Amino acid sequence: QQYNVTSYGAMTVAIITLEASAGLWINAFILCVLCIGWIKKKTLNSNEKILLLLSCSRISYLCFSWVNHFLSIIYPNYLYAHPIFQVLASFTAFFNYSNLWVSACLCGFYCIKIANFRNSFFIYLKVKIDRMVPWLLLGSVLLALAMGIVAYDLIETMQSNNLTLTCLGNFWEASIGMDKHFFSSVFLTGFGYAASFMAVIFAAVFLLFSLWRHKCKMQTNSMKDLSMDAHIRAMNSILSFLVMYSINFVCLILTIIYIMKNENTMRLLITIYLYAFPGVHSLILIFSNPKLEKTLLRILSCVKCE
Repeated sequence: QQYNVTSYGAMTVAIITLEASAGLWINAFILCVLCIGWIKKKTLNSNEKILLLLSCSRISYLCFSWVNHFLSIIYPNYLYAHPIFQVLASFTAFFNYSNLWVSACLCGFYCIKIANFRNSFFIYLKVKIDRMVPWLLLGSVLLALAMGIVAYDLIETMQSNNLTLTCLGNFWEASIGMDKHFFSSVFLTGFGYAASFMAVIFAAVFLLFSLWRHKCKMQTNSMKDLSMDAHIRAMNSILSFLVMYSINFVCLILTIIYIMKNENTMRLLITIYLYAFPGVHSLILIFSNPKLEKTLLRILSCVKCE
């Protein structure tokens, strides 16, 4: 039994290390390209601001999450270390939520910037969206910070209830209190995930409807429009967001289900996807952005020549 646990832990550490390293390199590339452009132009557009914060949050999430997971497997007693475990887990939750909410902001930005509707409110958003982006990013960070505090409080309560249970033996009261606090915290965290997921769904639906209307208008007028390419590029990006968010949301639900079970295979599959998400998603963003794509292809061509 000890051998199986050790082999599972070693395999998990190896996989998440490879995935985290790949995700770090991909997001570091985005960060470097944007920072170099920022230094040259002395300014950033709204899209680049969102991508810059997104790459920073994903780099931080991968670092904290890897350290947290590595210590929990290599040194299980770390889970009872106060307050190291609470701090690492809360920072992991903070950057994870920041990653999800900033991604949702990016989807909303693409939708508002590219979609064409004659609704007065939508036109107002299109005009004001560049000024709204810093406030949206600030709101995303504040929401993520609130979720990080919730995570810290949840772990603190779990450890204090275990201490009360050990010292007083009041099993019934401790378990009832823990269940109420646990499910309230799970509800809050689930609401945070669901809200960002719904934002991505609405952005995809609106942009798809705008693309369909634009295509019908082009066929009627028998003409080509450059905005069709922008529609299709943004649509591909948001649909990839939607697919990955759907799988990510299912994995998070399965994490809650299997957290109390000793299902090593299922937990390993969930872990593999959750660590692949920041890197694969950022890679899609690179190929959806002409500037990042050209820079990456130029670097790869230079590497091949050498």
